[in-house]
Amino acid sequence: MKVQLRTFVKKYRLLLTAGVTATLLSFTAAQSNFFEISKNLEIFAAVFREVNTYYVDDIDAGKLTKKAIDEMLKTLDPYTNYISESEAEDFRFQMTGQYGGIGAQISQKGEYIVITDPYEGFPAQKEDLRAGDLIVEIEGKSTRSKNSSDISKMLKGQAGTKVKLKIKREGAGEMEKVLTREEIKVKNVPYFGMVDKTTGYIRLQSFTNDAGKEVRDAVLELKKLQAENIILDVRGNPGGLLHEAVNIVNVFVPQGQEVVSTKGKVKEWEKSYKTLNQATDLTIPVVVLTSRTSASASEIVSGTLQDLDRAVVIGQKTFGKGLVQSTRPLTYNAQLKVTTAKYYTPSGRCIQALDYSQRNEDGSVGSVPDSLKKEFKTRNGRKVFDGGGVDPDIGVEQKPYSKITQSLLSKQLLFDYATYYRNRHESIPAARDFKITDEIFADFKAYLKDKDYDYTTQSEQALEELKKKAEQEKYYDAIKEQYDKLKATLAHDKQADLDKNRSELCELLQEEIARRYYFQKARYESTFSIDEDIQEALKIVKDKKRYAEILNLKN
Repeated sequence: MKVQLRTFVKKYRLLLTAGVTATLLSFTAAQSNFFEISKNLEIFAAVFREVNTYYVDDIDAGKLTKKAIDEMLKTLDPYTNYISESEAEDFRFQMTGQYGGIGAQISQKGEYIVITDPYEGFPAQKEDLRAGDLIVEIEGKSTRSKNSSDISKMLKGQAGTKVKLKIKREGAGEMEKVLTREEIKVKNVPYFGMVDKTTGYIRLQSFTNDAGKEVRDAVLELKKLQAENIILDVRGNPGGLLHEAVNIVNVFVPQGQEVVSTKGKVKEWEKSYKTLNQATDLTIPVVVLTSRTSASASEIVSGTLQDLDRAVVIGQKTFGKGLVQSTRPLTYNAQLKVTTAKYYTPSGRCIQALDYSQRNEDGSVGSVPDSLKKEFKTRNGRKVFDGGGVDPDIGVEQKPYSKITQSLLSKQLLFDYATYYRNRHESIPAARDFKITDEIFADFKAYLKDKDYDYTTQSEQALEELKKKAEQEKYYDAIKEQYDKLKATLAHDKQADLDKNRSELCELLQEEIARRYYFQKARYESTFSIDEDIQEALKIVKDKKRYAEILNLKN
């Protein structure tokens, strides 16, 4: 066996060397690296051979190689990844949004997996699986202590096949469900609708195939409902396919307009991406909502519409991912997703925030300093800057949750109460009309009385720091009496803290409970009236003069 492996490694080294030679010869700029690459491949093969021959225990060659590849790629950037044959299906889902399964999101809850979000119109929802249901068995096999990745693989399968589940529902006990898997296509636009009589809202959550078509169709449907303004929400959208970002911009800008250009080491791959079709609407006022986790393709859409003065951007500064990845096929059905270029919006700016080519001694990566950021101009002459995401035209501060709210979220108690409420109430008003009443909030507080959750307020943290400093400087004995009194005064009263933070708790409860009845659309409709970004967007589109002034539009 060891002789065979040595022979394999030798052939593998020769194949790698031949492959690298063929690749490098096609790129003149890379030829100077050929000797170093060839030398280090030989060293790697030699180390592999020696470890396999002399290491005290048997080694897993595949596992060891993957670890080596993963660690090597980590030194480049977070987006250059090796995709093994076994991971290809998950990668396909990321690119297409399609898979065979039951149509539900799941997550870990204690020793079991819980349904968190059944997709409306798919098998899980059709068979009345609900958020909060624990999956205790799949095809007669216990799911105890299995992680969400294991369970996801068990639930997925070819469309048309059946899968038998045993679930446990709070208040109803265990029950069996037999579901027929379907081809699941997770929509890029999970919701669109009217915020008020004249303003349409489109939630864009991903950039897989047909994202542009989904946005275009949503705009057309909203216009049939008399929409005179559009809010495009890309908050939390991590990005996806570049050409779909171009298609989405094309909904609002004319044919032949450059949306983004890419530049990298391989000059032949540099490209300018222009809109290919007639616009859906060139004049309708548009607001794009962004957050700190809006990245990549989301930043192409928001940054390009900003550069072209075609939309007002509202929210928070975006993530700052200005890198483009390409997928390269490898042997044995593996793939390499590799960063090949940076992208530039029409003004000429690249919004990449971190410089992975310049790492610190500890391996960390620094942000582009303000002193090195360059100024660019939009079509109408407004100032925009590179090197750190897309700055909104109107910033809306994202307020951090209180300590008690953070604790309730981490303990999943808001989720659990929504499950408790759903199992005791057959219906609620329409999602946009549902509100947390005094009665519901009192019931929520009563539900929490015997629940285990604790937290440390910022005042308590500061007091604890004071104690540590006083002890270090030997002042503590002198202030101990005052310290104990202050600590007693600051000791948090959970019931009082619940009332003090009622507003943010009601906002979260409102959405969580509404989703139990109206699924994905409730996530948006239930918060229209309290979403600060949406309310700011409504102010802007209603005030035509201010909208024009922000974009420096000419009368």
